[in-house]
Amino acid sequence: MKGKLFLIPTTLGDSEIDQVIPMHIQQLIPDLKHFIVENIRTTRRYLKKIDRNINIDELTFYELNKHTSPNDISGYLNALKEHDMGIISEAGCPGVADPGADVVKIAHTKDIKVIPLVGPSSILLSLMASGFNGQNFAFNGYLPIQAGERAKKIKQLDNRSINEGQSQMFIETPFRNMKMVEDLIQNCHPSTKLCIAADITLETEYIKTMPVKNWKNNVPDLHKRPTIFLIHRDK
Repeated sequence: MKGKLFLIPTTLGDSEIDQVIPMHIQQLIPDLKHFIVENIRTTRRYLKKIDRNINIDELTFYELNKHTSPNDISGYLNALKEHDMGIISEAGCPGVADPGADVVKIAHTKDIKVIPLVGPSSILLSLMASGFNGQNFAFNGYLPIQAGERAKKIKQLDNRSINEGQSQMFIETPFRNMKMVEDLIQNCHPSTKLCIAADITLETEYIKTMPVKNWKNNVPDLHKRPTIFLIHRDK
């Protein structure tokens, strides 16, 4: 393959491009004509924010979602025989809790050079700001929806945090955030520390860590706000 595959970060929300996307990436993007993206419409909007002079009609987009098969992805990567390509996810860094990982996996089997570019990751930024163990941590994605299974999982993660010294991280669908906090308060040990990190890098950013028992009457409105939850209990 002649081309290189660039993993291009995007904003975590409606934040200023210059505050979160390094200039060398802003200068690189207009040179690319082929993109594998999670959502074509939002990617077009993002590219126009990067450079209003980009001619969107000259670009080729390959959509990546839960229905995209490995054969489709291999076909997308054929463009690398002649061109560099970029992967852009809906928010943050491609390949981290993101379907872009499937593209990168196949790219390595084809001996394609993969180049990750610096950008905002809500997972790393929330961990940095939590005060929790940054040497031993786990991102668990979404927890079970069913009440009994969720309670069991929360207790499991709480125990793992104290037994292994491991910071536990997870997310929820934004419209269920308030229920998540309620479940954490009910199922975590009162002394377990809970960090709630919402709207990271936005003007409405909220990041706070304190024991679960102290959250009972201090929960902010998290409805429909992208949020990462972290728990950790010291021995």
